[in-house]
Amino acid sequence: MVNHQTIGDRAAHLSPEDLAALRENLHEQRLFRQEQLRQIAAAPRAEDLLRRRSAAQAEVHVKVAASARMVLADVEAALRRIAEGRYGTCHLCRRPVERDRLMIVPQARYCARCQQVREAGR
Repeated sequence: MVNHQTIGDRAAHLSPEDLAALRENLHEQRLFRQEQLRQIAAAPRAEDLLRRRSAAQAEVHVKVAASARMVLADVEAALRRIAEGRYGTCHLCRRPVERDRLMIVPQARYCARCQQVREAGR
């Protein structure tokens, strides 16, 4: 049997205060990642780093930038889900993402069970 809950019902585990706090957290994370990427962009390019530093240091620089871009994309996607009323629903099983999980990882797309399944499949 398919459960046809409304989005509001699925997100009922989040109070308006929770949602406001999560939105604020996501906005702060977005600002932090945008600033981090600005600082990385202002730093010497990877090719220049290779000439002046070890290859390992250059690789770390490139990976930090990639990670910051990935987290920023996740944060922006979470903010879109909030704006669209789809926030807090697992992308796989369509059940609510646990409140405690969202409070720790507000950009989470999956409930804890589905996240474990995804990670086990890697």
